[in-house]
This record gives sequence, structure tokens and C-alpha cells, in this order.
Amino acid sequence: MKKIVITTIVILTQLVLKAQQPQYKANWESLSKHTSAPEWLVDAKLGIYFHWGPYSVPAYSNEWYAWYLYKSDNNHVIQHHKKTYGDPKEFNYHDFIPKFTAEHFDAKNWAKLFKNAGARFAGPVAQHHDGFAMWDSKVNPWNSKDKGPKKDITGALLSELKKEGLKTITTFHHARNLQRNADNPEEWEGFTSHFAYNPKYVTSTTDPELRKLYGNMPADEFHEYWYAQLKEVIDQYSPDIIWFDSWLNMIPEEHRTAFAAYYLNEAKKKNQEVAIVSKQNDLPRNLSILDIEQGGKKDVSESVWMTDITISMGSWCFTENLKYKSAGLVLRNMIDVWSKNGIVLLNLSPRKDGVIPQEQREVVLEVGAWLKKYGEAVYNTRPYQIYGFGRAKESDGHFGGQSAVNEYNASDIRFTRSKDKKTVYVFFLGKPKAGDVIGLRALGPHRYPLYSKLKRVTLLGSQVEAKFKVDSDNVFLTIPDAEMNDLTTVFKFELE
Repeated sequence: MKKIVITTIVILTQLVLKAQQPQYKANWESLSKHTSAPEWLVDAKLGIYFHWGPYSVPAYSNEWYAWYLYKSDNNHVIQHHKKTYGDPKEFNYHDFIPKFTAEHFDAKNWAKLFKNAGARFAGPVAQHHDGFAMWDSKVNPWNSKDKGPKKDITGALLSELKKEGLKTITTFHHARNLQRNADNPEEWEGFTSHFAYNPKYVTSTTDPELRKLYGNMPADEFHEYWYAQLKEVIDQYSPDIIWFDSWLNMIPEEHRTAFAAYYLNEAKKKNQEVAIVSKQNDLPRNLSILDIEQGGKKDVSESVWMTDITISMGSWCFTENLKYKSAGLVLRNMIDVWSKNGIVLLNLSPRKDGVIPQEQREVVLEVGAWLKKYGEAVYNTRPYQIYGFGRAKESDGHFGGQSAVNEYNASDIRFTRSKDKKTVYVFFLGKPKAGDVIGLRALGPHRYPLYSKLKRVTLLGSQVEAKFKVDSDNVFLTIPDAEMNDLTTVFKFELE
């Protein structure tokens, strides 16, 4: 009996020790075991984030204000800065931080807005290129809890998002914060560093605190600093998605793999299914989801992908006289993304005081109202065999793929399908005309066989049935005499 007890204790001890061992090691082979796109994210389709920080104070040009500010040429940002705030030798970028007040920031209100807009996940730009952390940080002295708003923006918002049942995302753009060219005068203003090194400006500072904002430090020190901030956010907030902007490839492999292993192992401890998103070839695709900025795939993708787009026609952050896209333009381009196995991360632009302008709210709430009525055709769906067809000329995007501002109309058709393959949803990216007969060869049993027999077609969001006829090549749909949606009309094709 004593021998059995001892053996049992040994076995249990071994099992406990095995369970405590990290599942992922800091190498690509081990990390490749991670499923890059968890099911909940594939189902979610839409997330919202926002560019908001010290660059929101000048509200001029765009969120790259600081990059222009310390360059040698007398560009439009420097001219504006001198006229409005004084010489950048005297009024520096960090002098905007006390003016970044966020007095009207209301985490609960924002979380409700994002939910009503139809988002299934949301969160902040946790740190942009400028080195300012939007969380309560002990690692980075330049953070929203200790300076500026004096609020833990990330903590407050993620808490409220979870109460609303939304997943959370934090995005990181800080790989570009390091001044990589300080020892090379010809490259002081190089594109790979957000702050141009310049001996006559504060960007050359060796002040222990200021250098952490302006990125003027040895590369090895910065890379540890880069990783430490990510680890802090993981430990404090456990985001469901961590998303990276470009220039991540400039972080050494050992730090990228260390981050990924830490994030995935911590998620495993919490029984949390998480995702990592990156651009270009910055991380292996079997580990992370590809993001295409302001654009999208031109065809159905076998793998899930993401696009980050902004609600504005200009800057990602709030600027004076910022122009916004219409809800129709935003929605139709998002439907195109969803039809191609993509996920949308939509950007908003709050003011420095923490107000999300009414014009932005109206656009996302109109999209949200559409999704509330027609979301069955979006959430939890998968791409059909082809994404669709149409006459729209789809222009190229600046970062690969196609543009996010293509103009569509009712002649442009897109498809999604239910997970069980018993329903196909047909989107008209505009308002079709009653009585028109539309040939949908993509659904024809000869060219693209239906998964089973077509039994009924209804105008989604109503009980109106539509007449149809099937021959060997086509499904002919007759548009019923019924109220069509101004943004996008959807028909539900039910299969036996």
C-alpha cells in the first residue's frame, strides 16, 4: 500500500511539473504550433481601434507630426509649429503632452459605441511611433497614467469592453521609435526612425527620461525596452489580440520570438485563445495573421487576413477639417473584405479632450444599424467558392492589394456562406431595381455546384420571398418589389 501511494505521488508530481512547463519556446519551429486565427476571431469580422495621443493636440497634418517636426527642411509642419507654438528648439514634441488632457474620455461610453457599431473586438493604439504609452506603465515614464491625461486609458477601456462582451486588442507601432541613424549624419532623417536625430534639437538628448521618449539610446537597450513594454501590457491587461505596425522586421529575431513565446504561454495559462497580427513578412504566417493597411486582397484567400482602414479620407488621428467617408463607402468595402476571408480593423480619431466627433459616431452607428439587421450574413460566416463579381474598377492600394475606397453599386455582387454550408448570402453593393432578373452563374449547378438543392430565397431582414429559376448554368433571381436597403441589399439562399 505504501509503495502504491509513493508511486501515485511521483506520477502526480510529474504531471504537475509537465503542466507548468511552457508550451511554446522562443523559436519559430515551436511557435508554428500556434493556430494563427482562432475561431472566435474568424467569426468576429469587425474590430475598432483609434489613433489618439500627443499628436492629437496640434491636430495638424497627421499622426506623423513629430517626424516632420525635427527635420532640417522648412516643411509645412515646422512652419505651422513655429507660427502656432514657437520654434521647435523651445517648444518640443513632449510639450504637447500636458495639453493632451482627455478630460472627456468616457471608457464606458466608448465601449458601448464600439459595440453598437457592430464591433466584436476593440482597443487602443497602445503606443504609436512617438514613444508615448497609453497605459499605466512602470517601464515607460512617458505614459498616460503619469503624464497628460493622468488616466490608465488602456486599462479603463479594456475593462469596459469586457463588460460589453467584446474581445480586446492592443496595437503597437513602437518598433520605429528607435533612432537607428544617430551615428550616420547622412541618414539622420531616415524613414526607419520616427524622430530625426539632430544635434540642435531635443532628439539628441541624453537626459535619462527624455531619451526614452525620443528613442535616442543604444539598439540593445531599446530592444529590451521594446519587449519589456509588451510584457507589461500582457501581464496587466491580457489582450486577446496584439497587432503590430510595420518595421517589426527591424527588431531582432530573438526579441520577436521571446515576445511571441511569452504571450502565447501566458494565454495558455489563462485558457485564452489569442492572435498576433503583423504586416508584410515581419512574422511567419503560420504564427501570425497578415494585415494589409488601407486595402485588401483581390481574391478569396485560403488563410484568414486582416485590413486596418480609417474612417477618414486623410489622417488616422484627429485633425482640423478632417473629412470622413460615408457609411455606404465604408460598409461596401468591408463587405468586399469579408467575402475574401478578411477581417476589418476600423480606425476612429478622437479629439485631444477625449471626444469622438459626432460625424464619426454617425458613420459607425449607421454601419452598426445595418449589421444589427443583416449581421447574419456577416458574423460567423465563411467565404463562398468565389468572392463575387461586378463592374467596379478596383484600384490598387498603397500597401499591397486593392484600395479600401473603391466605389461599388448594385451591379457588384459579393458572397458569403454559413458554416454548415446550408446558406449562401448574396450582397448587392447598392440598391437593385425591382423586377430585374439577375443571372448568378456563380451559384449555377454546372459551373459551381450548389452544396445541395436550392429551396428558398428571401430578402434578408424581411419575410419577402424572391422568385428564382435554376438551369444548368445559372440561378436567375428576380428582384422583388420590396423595400431595399440604401447601403447594401442582401438575399438569403437556403439550401436543402
